[in-house]
Amino acid sequence: MYQGKTLRLSPLADGLIELCFDRTGESINKLDKLAVRELREALESIADDSAVHGLLITSAKDVFIVGADISEFSSLFALSAEQISADVRCSNQVFLALENLPVPTVSVINGYALGGGLELALSTDLRVQSSRAEIGLPEVKLGLIPGFGGTVRLPRVAGAATAVRWMVSGAQMPARDALAYGVVDAIADPHELRNVALNLLQQAVRGELQWREARGRKQQPVVTSEQDLQLLQRERERQQAQGGQHLPAARIVVELLQDALLLNGHQALELESRVFGQIAKTQAASSLVQAFLNEQALKKSLRQYRDGASQVSCSAVLGAGIMGGGIAYSNAIKSIDTKVKDISPSALQTCMNEARRLVDKGVAAARMNRTTAEAVLARITPSLDYQGFNDVQLVVEAVVERLDIKREVLSELESQVTQECVIATNTSSLCLHQMANTLQNPERLVGLHFFNPVPQMPLVEVVRDTHTDRASLGTAVQYVLALGKTPIVVSDCPGFLVNRVLTPYILAFLKLLSEGVEFQRIDQIMEALGWPMGPAYLNDVVGLDTAAHVFRAIGLAYPRRMQAELSRYLDLLARFGRLGQKSGAGFYLHQRDAQGRPHKIPSSDIQALLGISPVGVSRVSDQQIVRRLMLPMLLEAVYCLEEGVVASAHELDTALTLGLGFPKHMGGPLQCIDWFGATQIVEWTQAAGLELPERLRGAGVQQKFFD
Repeated sequence: MYQGKTLRLSPLADGLIELCFDRTGESINKLDKLAVRELREALESIADDSAVHGLLITSAKDVFIVGADISEFSSLFALSAEQISADVRCSNQVFLALENLPVPTVSVINGYALGGGLELALSTDLRVQSSRAEIGLPEVKLGLIPGFGGTVRLPRVAGAATAVRWMVSGAQMPARDALAYGVVDAIADPHELRNVALNLLQQAVRGELQWREARGRKQQPVVTSEQDLQLLQRERERQQAQGGQHLPAARIVVELLQDALLLNGHQALELESRVFGQIAKTQAASSLVQAFLNEQALKKSLRQYRDGASQVSCSAVLGAGIMGGGIAYSNAIKSIDTKVKDISPSALQTCMNEARRLVDKGVAAARMNRTTAEAVLARITPSLDYQGFNDVQLVVEAVVERLDIKREVLSELESQVTQECVIATNTSSLCLHQMANTLQNPERLVGLHFFNPVPQMPLVEVVRDTHTDRASLGTAVQYVLALGKTPIVVSDCPGFLVNRVLTPYILAFLKLLSEGVEFQRIDQIMEALGWPMGPAYLNDVVGLDTAAHVFRAIGLAYPRRMQAELSRYLDLLARFGRLGQKSGAGFYLHQRDAQGRPHKIPSSDIQALLGISPVGVSRVSDQQIVRRLMLPMLLEAVYCLEEGVVASAHELDTALTLGLGFPKHMGGPLQCIDWFGATQIVEWTQAAGLELPERLRGAGVQQKFFD
């Protein structure tokens, strides 16, 4: 009847037709331009066929339809808001054609139906969902709203309350919830799904189900109660209070629902298309879509590290400090047996106490039961010697950040493990090549830069030296993936990637501080910009003594661009015993409430301790503060890409987002440059008297990092 590259029509018995999505050569179905065009052609071929009595929509894949093809968004978003709206409006005519077929239609949701996949299913009269399938409208996570009628049909099918909860959260919903909220008409176990759906379609054909009434409700205004209206208003106020100026999608989708309540289906679709065009032009949408594409590209690039890599089932950690303990727990929670060695019995006990605290927290939050918790603890073996180290496949050295001590420990360690064991050093500022020459086999040395707190932080920098062999690097990458974290492979250099890019930001903060700008004002401005914490509080969390050492060491390595001597302000606070959170005072005074949650109070004596007069407070604007902090960071990111510290733009921006909490609506340093335009960045750089990377000179100004 119809055969395309993404779908086909096939006749069934008694005048029923099956429209099966089955994209050639791929494991999933998606609604790209090709699929939408073929859907239009298939529907046109049966629209006026009097022999057709009903349509069953199925999938030959393990999923139903995972949504739109996000890789097509870049070209779409390059259009004007009006052109984007027109494009979406044109695509919506296909969904309307499905909705307006003169026969009943049933969607068979056998797997994920997300975004456009659920919107297509909502265009049919009835829906049957597998008990194992999940559905949802996750567009808000990309800074967008549904654009194929989701904001119109979901509230008219399931009510305004359900629609706002589903769209604001962007969550994937299991079958039982979909049925309870009226989004689907039936659920069935996978082996019964097709028969249940066919039976439902046959009942509709025989007139035993009121499918026309269900279709008609989607053309009318939304039936709402006073409770629904109050819920929408509360949610709108909540989104406004949460600072939706940077990530506006959730707030806008609530406003859209409110505005469309009294409109008919056609008018509501028109409004949805117009709003979609507007939100697609926001910085948040551009950045979050690119972040998704970066994630997909990273997954693909990491495949190159599979060959020759070994699976790590038994590991070891040298050093039972904060980092070592966090690494050991992260191993154990992923079923990796871990030996923890330290020269101090008290340090080992502290490590085990911290592991118990973390599993107890998991039990209290119902993330694990007590049996599982005890099994996690049993996988950690504390030791004062190297007993059993000849069984481990990978060992992480996590001793104090001093080169002489690390060299001594690594040399000793090498004699205690097998020739096949990968040796990793956890360091934030020391170069691998300074440690490699202490080993007999330097090719198996890699860097694993974990971020603190290890159990919560998703990023690990995997550092390769010129000596590091492919098998050791691959094993390290696969190990990080096994921990459920994201590995970014970086080259050996002072600061690697994340801390190197962070250093000019922190030094710029210290420069402003030296000019008399109050630290709490700087923190407030940067947190309002979308940073999880301002630079002063970040230093407190890191520890002012540690921060002074790290930022001085990195700054000294790049003297043309970084003023390492500014770290003296951190040194001075540390000499006063102001170490940050770990001492109870730094830039802030740190306390915990009765529930153990941290609270910070700005200290009033910082300028006095540092001998700084507050003369710069009135001279420096908020915009100047943002630009002076952000611009050196953006430029250093370009230098890192130019020098091959990281292989690609998508890896760099992913690392800075995961490792530093770079504001989501900006998407990462390189995406940020693309958004403002390289020409604008060059103008700001020249006005500030900063050095330009080669990429931003001459013809490079016309190039984008993400095309």
